[in-house]
Amino acid sequence: MDRTLGRRRSARDWVVDSIAFTVAVLLGLVLYNDGEKDPIPEWLLALDFFTGMALCLLLWFRRRWPIQLAVLSAVITVFSEAGGIAALIFTMTVAVHFRLRVTLALLGVNIASMTAYALVREKNEPILTVIITTAILYVGAVGWSLYVRSRRQLLQTLRDRADRAETVAQLQAKQAQMRAREEIAREMHDVLGHRLSLLSVHAGALAYRPDASTEEVGQAAEIIRASAHQALQDLREVIGVLRAPAGELPQPTFADLPVLVEGSRRAGVPVELELDAPGTMPDHVGRTAYRIVQEGLTNALKHAPGQPVSITVKGAPGNGLQVQLTNPAPNRRSGQRQGQGLIGLTERAALVDGRLEHGRTPDGDFRLAAWLPWPS
Repeated sequence: MDRTLGRRRSARDWVVDSIAFTVAVLLGLVLYNDGEKDPIPEWLLALDFFTGMALCLLLWFRRRWPIQLAVLSAVITVFSEAGGIAALIFTMTVAVHFRLRVTLALLGVNIASMTAYALVREKNEPILTVIITTAILYVGAVGWSLYVRSRRQLLQTLRDRADRAETVAQLQAKQAQMRAREEIAREMHDVLGHRLSLLSVHAGALAYRPDASTEEVGQAAEIIRASAHQALQDLREVIGVLRAPAGELPQPTFADLPVLVEGSRRAGVPVELELDAPGTMPDHVGRTAYRIVQEGLTNALKHAPGQPVSITVKGAPGNGLQVQLTNPAPNRRSGQRQGQGLIGLTERAALVDGRLEHGRTPDGDFRLAAWLPWPS
């Protein structure tokens, strides 16, 4: 059954129903006047008129009881010509809103009604001519109704597809927004985590050196001020991406790696860097290597402040890039959980088809190692 049946009548439905009622009444009266010439009793002629007009009035309820009224009209048109057009409209209504088998069954009922009509009304024309003419009229009306039904189904299918496409597009947009937010959160963690770790180291040095000279305090304060200023600048750049959708996240490059290491050295962390990676490196690989080193230095500053860090970055086109950081491992409590930084690094490495591992070495040091693809 069509989903439009039973719903509240729209303005278009009111117009269509009004036209159908008017046409049924006018043509029904024409047929009734023509049928007055038939050799039938007066009481049957009066019954023809009143039942025919009743069928026309029932057209206003054809959307509520379409099949019931169509069957009733088929019975009444056995003797009524005034209700012939109304019966045809009832049949068309069923053909538009119901399956083909229901329509064919109703068409069979109407053909039987036509045969009985030809016998009851005693037409001057041959019975076969009356049956064939009326059958052609009904088949044509049903065919047109089936075309209307198929067209409505096609339009509804196109609307459903459009709605699904819009829903999928909205979901994809939300997913893209979530991925962008995750990327921004990762950038904020990488950028600000390292800067704030440097601030923590210098502030801790001042706290544990109450006997420091004025010059040393001034130098440490200047480093803290510069690091805080840079952290604020990095934060502004990241937040700026949120305000400008067309912008891109500020991304470091592999060439910035020595500057990153030098900043940690100025913070008092003894860092040893071995860099051997000649050739032109893809941006995404170099950026991932930078983030791995940055996260490793941040973890060293947090968990093993003042301890030496050894960094090795080696590779060549076609062989891949190997990144390794080692530092003395802190004595962690057994219940301490792994931070989100290492999880994020693992995801970063996987995104460029690389791999990352971390853990304690047999010597008791903490080791962070990654291999990244470097196509030739």
